[in-house]
Amino acid sequence: MNVYDHIAANNRKTVKLLCAFPVALFITVFLFAYLLTKTGVLSLAELGIAGHGAPNQALELTLYVYPWMFLAAAVWIIVSYRAGGAMILGMTNARRVTLEENRDLFRLVENTAIMAGLPTPEIYLIDDEALNAFATGRKPEAASIALTAGIVKKLNKAELQAVIAHELAHIGNRDTRLMLITVAGIGCFMFFGELLCRVAFRSSLRGGARGGRKGGGGKGTLLILAIGIVCLVFGYIVAPVLRLALSRRREYQADATAVKITRDPEALSRALTKISFDSKAEVLGASSLVGNMCIANPAKAGFVSRLYSTHPPIEDRVTALENMMGKDREPQTGAQVGRAVW
Repeated sequence: MNVYDHIAANNRKTVKLLCAFPVALFITVFLFAYLLTKTGVLSLAELGIAGHGAPNQALELTLYVYPWMFLAAAVWIIVSYRAGGAMILGMTNARRVTLEENRDLFRLVENTAIMAGLPTPEIYLIDDEALNAFATGRKPEAASIALTAGIVKKLNKAELQAVIAHELAHIGNRDTRLMLITVAGIGCFMFFGELLCRVAFRSSLRGGARGGRKGGGGKGTLLILAIGIVCLVFGYIVAPVLRLALSRRREYQADATAVKITRDPEALSRALTKISFDSKAEVLGASSLVGNMCIANPAKAGFVSRLYSTHPPIEDRVTALENMMGKDREPQTGAQVGRAVW
């Protein structure tokens, strides 16, 4: 599979992702509504919704709630998609690097982008001594690369260029667009889930202080709580599974494309090995959504984080690179040097 195939595959994945999220959300809402109506926790009659039998009642409740959830998610994703890169960089406290501030780094990124046939992305530095990096942006013309101070200091020039090429590969393969949509979708349900649960909790406290609510008020609070729980279940459990189905392969693709750009699989292999010993960055690991965009998992590797990690083990990635080393040693001709990958 060449890089053009990777781009086409990721375009197809983007379409599948956009289709899978609403379908998975509908199923999640329906199953939760069925559970509530089957157990009698929520009575649709008291909410003014018709329906006989648990399946019909669950479907009625789903059709009542789902359009509003879908609309809120769609608006959130569109806004986040347009401004998501800046939001993610802001979450990491990254600062932009200028040519005057760090000429060597700027030229290294610029030259690697030329080798890849891509526009030079904006460069950001994160004040952390760990070794990590990520790329963001909805298209190559509006992309950014963020590097920790540690990775710039501790890798040699060839290794750092390999890391930069890996991030440029994500930009060229349109992985950054895919991840922006994913991050925006998951973040939406996490936010609204927590918000609605808090609203329901505070409403129940106020109702208790007044001696309880009668009729629909209490049921309305229960409905808000139920919607909040659905959002949390979808955001923390269902959506990550969808993300996992799309994400791990893209790291192997980015590694392979980086090798096509630099023609130096040994440099990327050495860089990944060094990163594996010191990738834990607090500012990146604080948000799983940001952490999923990094070259290596920046959070502590517990059982749950390994289970839901979007990154394949670095050992497997190094092994894949070692397998490439015997297949990619033909010398570059003058016509090949600087040839665009895309």
